[in-house]
Amino acid sequence: MKDPAWRAGRSLIPGALAICFLLAVIGGSIASLLALSGSANPFRLLADPYIQRVTSFTLLQAGLSTLVSVVIAIPVARALHRRRFPGRGFFIRLFGICLVLPTLVAVLGIIQIHGKNGWLNHILGYFSLDAGHYLYGLGGILLAHVFFNMPLVARGLLQSLEAVPAESWRLAQQLDMTPLQSFRLIEWPALRSALPGLAGLVLMLCFTSFVVVLALGGGPKATTTEVAIYQALRFDFDIPTAVALALIQIMLCGGAALLLLGRGHNPESELALNRKLRAPLPDGRFARWFDGAFLLIAAGLVLPPLAAVAVGGMNDRLPEVLQDPAFYRAAATSLAVALPAGMLALTLGTAILFTSRHLAIRLYRTRSARLVENTGALILVVPPFVLATGLFILLRGYTDIFSMGPFLVVVINGCMALPFVLRVVGPAFHQIGNERDRLCRSLDLRGMNRFRLAEWPVLRRPIALALALSTTLSFGDFGVIALFGSQDFTTLPLYIFRSMGAYRMDQAAVAALVLILLSFVIFQLIERGLGGRKHA
Repeated sequence: MKDPAWRAGRSLIPGALAICFLLAVIGGSIASLLALSGSANPFRLLADPYIQRVTSFTLLQAGLSTLVSVVIAIPVARALHRRRFPGRGFFIRLFGICLVLPTLVAVLGIIQIHGKNGWLNHILGYFSLDAGHYLYGLGGILLAHVFFNMPLVARGLLQSLEAVPAESWRLAQQLDMTPLQSFRLIEWPALRSALPGLAGLVLMLCFTSFVVVLALGGGPKATTTEVAIYQALRFDFDIPTAVALALIQIMLCGGAALLLLGRGHNPESELALNRKLRAPLPDGRFARWFDGAFLLIAAGLVLPPLAAVAVGGMNDRLPEVLQDPAFYRAAATSLAVALPAGMLALTLGTAILFTSRHLAIRLYRTRSARLVENTGALILVVPPFVLATGLFILLRGYTDIFSMGPFLVVVINGCMALPFVLRVVGPAFHQIGNERDRLCRSLDLRGMNRFRLAEWPVLRRPIALALALSTTLSFGDFGVIALFGSQDFTTLPLYIFRSMGAYRMDQAAVAALVLILLSFVIFQLIERGLGGRKHA
């Protein structure tokens, strides 16, 4: 029999390898930029009034976007948990589409709805009203960020509410609790456990939002550090300024993320015989109107842009695009990149969670376990364009960088999807450890037997969701491929971007519609195929 100490040390190896891989990617990229930049001094750059304005606006838009997304997502998640209505399943899957929708496509749909010549102004024009020019600037950025991030927070909070044991709701009914008491004593503790991590994730996504700010910023007054980095690298090739801006963004985003991510905690173990009982429905008319109002707000934010993309894509260029061999090559390349990137993200995430759970449950090192998990979110504080540029500079002296393009795109997209894996799989991973670790040890269940018999039935659904998210996010990514793409290596988002650059907007709209449909199909196939039809 092997020494228990050896087993304990062996359990730390997967997470250590995953973190070393992640730090090597980030550290190698930043080190190459620092070596080329010479005297990059972020503190000296902060004295520039333009950089001060950019930094202030970055903080403002990220904070407001996170706040608005969370404020809307909490009542939406509660309404979805308490109410059963026709189309509820479709509503939740619609939120899943928003999570994986390519940013370029979503921005196109938002412009078609809220732009000067958009649907909203056409409708208001019949009543001699004008919505004004709110799209370009802070208003448009907030609108796009809420479109992407509110569904993410709502689905995460809904998962936490559905994990509340049925016995808690039965006890609330027996004690005749009011809706306010049920929220304070049962719902809020469940929401509070997931809210800091979700808010921190949204905050970092808003910090590193590039396409949204570039398309809807409207000029220098609404520029973030991400866009300023892109301008310094792409137009001026000013490496010292770009590195200094990247360091500023890392400090700002990293500090804010530590404040939020460090406050999260895993729910305590609770034995529940049945988790299918939902919250008791409030009988008051106000509660029904309140839930209905927020569901309508969520639908109003999500449905119109998707409908605009669908309508815009059904034009007379559809047969021509579907007969274009370059279109099919781009779609095949996107899929060939997305599947390995999704698997890489899932592998890194489960390795980190395995080690984190071992630290928390077996070694009772809760802080170390939390630190290991939060290290996985470190990738979000580094702009993807800066990460890609650093790797480009690092490897260009050793190999043909364009032949390495597909490999680098897979690595970067897989690392960028890692935080989603940690947030989706993490709660279930810790829950199964808290509830069944002692039982598995008493039955001497180890290795694949433990995973197959005790863990897979619970982890199957979140693992399927995490893989579906990671794969479809990579399938529609545009940021990294913009640097490594070529005529022989073109993905579907790059195909759309080149069509827009050549002013073939109808062709771009058709490709955008097909990209949405393919993303939805990939998401559903992975979630239903791996997670099971009953749980999808």
